[in-house]
Amino acid sequence: MKRFLVFFVASFLLSISLSAQDSSNRILFFGDSITAGNGITKEKAFPALIQHKIDSLNWDYNAINAGLSGETSAGGLRRVDWMLRQPVSVFMLELGGNDGLRGIDLDATKKNLQKIIDKVEAKYPNAKIIIAGMEVPPNLGPEYTKKFKEMYPALAEENDAKLIPFLLEGVARDSDLMQADGIHPTAQGHKILAQTVWDTLKPMLLNMNK
Repeated sequence: MKRFLVFFVASFLLSISLSAQDSSNRILFFGDSITAGNGITKEKAFPALIQHKIDSLNWDYNAINAGLSGETSAGGLRRVDWMLRQPVSVFMLELGGNDGLRGIDLDATKKNLQKIIDKVEAKYPNAKIIIAGMEVPPNLGPEYTKKFKEMYPALAEENDAKLIPFLLEGVARDSDLMQADGIHPTAQGHKILAQTVWDTLKPMLLNMNK
């Protein structure tokens, strides 16, 4: 019940934010606590930093933070229809990390992520998709760790989507850039995440604006 209320409130607030924006050029960052900016203010999370980069170029795009702490691929599948009520130009999928930390069967995780992508493509066939890859700790075993890492490139290839191989590249193994839990980036870490995402997103937006 508590999780449902958190989802409902978060979704309601996001819907207000969406309806308040005039542009139909929306970049939807659909993810878990990393996207949400767990442990820092939302204004310092990477989607907000991406918005600053967009604004500096006077481009007509709105970066929407649709991250939800604790979200799994199954949870994302349940709420994605709600998030797709507004037009989407770019959809970045950042989910699966919590599945991995819980040791969830990766065939099920991949199917959930694929269904999310299918929903986006069905409603907005012209939307561009970015898949943000993640990694899990080695304590889950080499086979699981390898399969998890390979899941994201496979999804990107199968869906002709852009791939960010590891969203936390240059951050995850630096204690100065990670919070004490070892899972969530600090505000400084989110600056690096924003640049990592921007390196993929900027060329995409440039091409869309031609």
